[in-house]
Amino acid sequence: MKNMDIEKLGQFYLGNEYDLKEKRATSTPILYDSKQLTTHAVCVGMTGSGKTGLCIALLEEAAIDGIPVIAIDPKGDLSDLLLTFPQLRGEDFAPWVDPDEAGRKGLSKEDYAEKVAETWRKGLEATGQDGGRIERLHEAADLAIYTPGSSAGLPLTVLRSFNAPPKALVGNAEAYRERVASAASGLLALLGIEADPISSREHILLSNVLDASWRGGRDLDMSALIHEVQQPPFDKVGVLDLETFYPAKERFALAMRLNNLIASPGFAAWMEGDALDVASLLYTKGGKPRVSILSISHLADAERMFFVTILLNEVLGWMRTQPGTSSLRAILYMDEVFGYFPPIAKPPSKMPMLTLLKQARAFGLGIVLATQNPMDLDYKGLSNAGTWFLGRLQTKRDKDRVLEGLEGASTAAGHGFDRDAMDRLLSGLGSRVFLMSNVHEDAPVVFQSRWALSYLRGPLTREQIQSLMAPVKAQRASRGGARPEATAAAPADPVPPASATPPPAPAIEPGPASPPSSARVDPSAGSRPVVPPDVPQFFLPRRMTAAAAAGVGGAIRYRPGILGVARLHYADKKTGIDDWETLGLLQVVGDEVPADPWDGAEVHADRVPELDKAPEAGASFAPLPSPLSRAKSYADFNKSLKNYLYRERKLTVWSYPPLKAFSRVGESERDFRLRLGQGSREARDRAIEELRAKYASKRAKVQADVERARERLDREQAKASQAKWDAAVSIGGSILGAFLGRKPISKTNATKVTKAARDAGKAYERSTDIGTAQDQLDRALSAFTELESEFRDEVERLDSTMRPETLALEAIELSPKKADITVEQVVLAWTPWTTGRNGQPEAAY
Repeated sequence: MKNMDIEKLGQFYLGNEYDLKEKRATSTPILYDSKQLTTHAVCVGMTGSGKTGLCIALLEEAAIDGIPVIAIDPKGDLSDLLLTFPQLRGEDFAPWVDPDEAGRKGLSKEDYAEKVAETWRKGLEATGQDGGRIERLHEAADLAIYTPGSSAGLPLTVLRSFNAPPKALVGNAEAYRERVASAASGLLALLGIEADPISSREHILLSNVLDASWRGGRDLDMSALIHEVQQPPFDKVGVLDLETFYPAKERFALAMRLNNLIASPGFAAWMEGDALDVASLLYTKGGKPRVSILSISHLADAERMFFVTILLNEVLGWMRTQPGTSSLRAILYMDEVFGYFPPIAKPPSKMPMLTLLKQARAFGLGIVLATQNPMDLDYKGLSNAGTWFLGRLQTKRDKDRVLEGLEGASTAAGHGFDRDAMDRLLSGLGSRVFLMSNVHEDAPVVFQSRWALSYLRGPLTREQIQSLMAPVKAQRASRGGARPEATAAAPADPVPPASATPPPAPAIEPGPASPPSSARVDPSAGSRPVVPPDVPQFFLPRRMTAAAAAGVGGAIRYRPGILGVARLHYADKKTGIDDWETLGLLQVVGDEVPADPWDGAEVHADRVPELDKAPEAGASFAPLPSPLSRAKSYADFNKSLKNYLYRERKLTVWSYPPLKAFSRVGESERDFRLRLGQGSREARDRAIEELRAKYASKRAKVQADVERARERLDREQAKASQAKWDAAVSIGGSILGAFLGRKPISKTNATKVTKAARDAGKAYERSTDIGTAQDQLDRALSAFTELESEFRDEVERLDSTMRPETLALEAIELSPKKADITVEQVVLAWTPWTTGRNGQPEAAY
C-alpha cells in the first residue's frame, strides 16, 4: 500500500476500510473524529481478534494528537505502549523478544529480534507509517507505568483517597452520596467484607464517618480513619444512638482489622510514591500531556477492586471541577473490564463507572472500555456508548449480547437498527478486522486495524516494567531531597525510597532537607519542660507514616517549634486579583532560636495545622531553648513574622500577553496552560469547520475550471487516446474530491496528475488550438495544487497554536499589602518525631 496522508487534525487514524468479499484492506483510511469519543466507546473481541492492538493504536493516536490518557491495565498488555523504537532496528527489539519463542522457531535471540523488526517495518509501511511517526509519538506525550502497591513501576499512594472531595461535588447531592458509598465499599472490599450499603453496619458506619469529616472540610488519612471508627464524630446513627447501633467493643474490632491491614508489610507500598492525583496523571507540570498506564495485574482481586473504585471516584471528583466543553479533553481507558461492570451484581466499581458513562460527555472526558467477555457487561449501562468496535466473537450468545447492546445504543441515539444486517456483518469478521458502529455516522463500516507503533510483545513481567521505569525513577530521585513535601491533609511521610516522588501539588512547601545536627534526638533526655502559663503551647498530632505502618519508629519524641498564623491580602488591578490568604508558618527549633525565626520555615498554605492541647501519652521531649519559655519573645516573633511575610511571601500569577489572559488565584502554570489550551482546542474545532466551508466554494470553482478545460481539449483531441486521457483526469478528479473530506491527499499525487495530463496533451500538440487547450488545463490543475497547499498551510497553522506546552507565559509576582497583613497568633508548637528505618529521626506530623 502506498504511503498516505493520515495526519488529519483532530482525527485518529485507526486503519483502512476492508472489503469482506475480496478479503483485503482497501487504500481508504478510517479517520475517527476525536470529539466523537466524548460519547464513549466499547471494544469487544475474543482472544486473537486483534482487540488489544486496535485499542493501543487508538491510545497512540490520542497521544499524537495531544490528548492525555489514564489507562487501567488489569492484564499487563498496555505496558507495551512504552516499547517504541523509531529506528526499527533488531538490536532495539532484542531485549524484549521472547527467547523461548525464538528457540521454538530455531533462531537465536538476535536473529529473531531482527525478524521481528523487519515485520514491524513492513507492517508500518503497509499502513502508511514509518519510524518518523514513532518519533512524533515520543515528542507529543510523556508515557509512564504506575504500579500501585508495588515499586516495580512508579508507585502510587492511596492516602489521599479519603481526602475531602471538592466543594462542587459536595454540593451535588446525588454525586456526593455515590462518592461516599463507593469509597466505603472499596475499603470494605479490601478487607474482604461484602457489604450492602443498606443492611451492612460496617458500610453505614464508614459512610457516616466519611460524610461527617468531608462535610466539615476535614481530610482523612488511614490513621485518622481508624481513630474515627473507634470514636466517631457523632452520637446517633439515624434515630438510634451510636452505642446501640454499633457498640464500642465491636467498633474496636473493625478498627483492629483496618489497623492490621495498614500495619502489614505489604500495605506499606500503598503509602509510598506519587499521590493519586488525576490532574498530575494527565499532564506534567509543564503542561505536556501524559499517557499514564496504571498496571494492576500484580494485585489480588480485592486490591484491584479497591484501587479501581478509588481511582474512578478521583476521576469523578476531578471531572466535576472542569468547565464544560464539546471537545475531547482526556480519555479514561480500561482494558478487560470483566468483573468491574457486570449486568446484575453491584461491585463498588460499578456505580462510579456508570456515573462517568452518563455524565462525562459534558466535560469532554471520553470513556473507552474493552473486553473479550461480552456476557459480563451491563449493556443497559453501555447504551451510553456512541461507538462500538466489534471484532471476532466466540459464541452465538456473545453475538446476541453484543447486538442487544448495539440496539440499545442506537435507540438511545434516535437511530434505526437493522439487526439482521448487523448479524451478517459480524459473522464475516477475521483477525484485525472490526465492525465500527458509530451513532455519529450514517452506516457501520468494516475496517482492518492499522499496524501499532508499539511492539506488541504481550504482558510485561515485573522485572521488565522495573527496567523500563528505572531511568524515570533515577531522574526523579536526583531532583528530590531527603525529605518529601507534605500536604496539609496528609503530613510528611518518612524519607521515601529512590522510586518515590513528592506529591505534585503540595499544600505545604518543604522545610529543611533534614533536621540540624544540634536537634538530633537525645534518648537520655525526655521529661516535659515546664512552660509559664502566659506562653501558649500546643501539640501537633501524629499522623500515620509508612514507617509506622511497617512497625518502625516506636514512641514519639516532641521537638519545639514556633507556629505563626497570619492573613494576607493581595490586590492588583491589572490581573484582577483581590484575594485573602490564610497560612501558617512552622519553624522547628534546635538548641538555639535562629536570628530570623521565620527563615526557612515550613509554609502551610490555605490550611493551618491541627493542634491538640495535650501531648501523646508516653512521649518524650527535646530541650526547650530559653527564648521559647518567655512570653516577650512571642511578641517579637509576631513583629518579625509580619515583616518576613511582606518581604518574602509572593503570589505568582501567570500571564499570556497575546490574549491578555491571567491565571486565577491558586491556578498552577500547568492548569493555566491547560485552560488556554482547551480554549484553543475548542476554537480550533470551530475554525476547521469554517475552513472547510470556506474552501468548499473555492474547490467548486477549481472543479468547474478543470471540467471546462477538459471539454475543450476533448474537442481538440478527437483523435487522442481516450483511455489514456481518462486515466489521468480520473486521478485528478479523485484528488479534487478528497482534501475537504476524510480521504487523504498529498502534493506528490497532485503533481503526478498534472504531469500525466501534460504528457497526454503533448502527444497531440499539432495545432495552436490543442496547445492553447492544454495550457488552460495545466493552469487549472496548477490552481488546484496551490489551493491544496494553501489549505494545508492553514491547517498546520491552526495545529501549531493549540499545544498548551508551547504557549509563552510570563510570571508576575505580587506582594501582599503590608497594611492588610494580620498576624492572628504565634504559639509554641511541639512537633512529633519518630525513628525511621535508618535509625535517624523523622517527622511524624
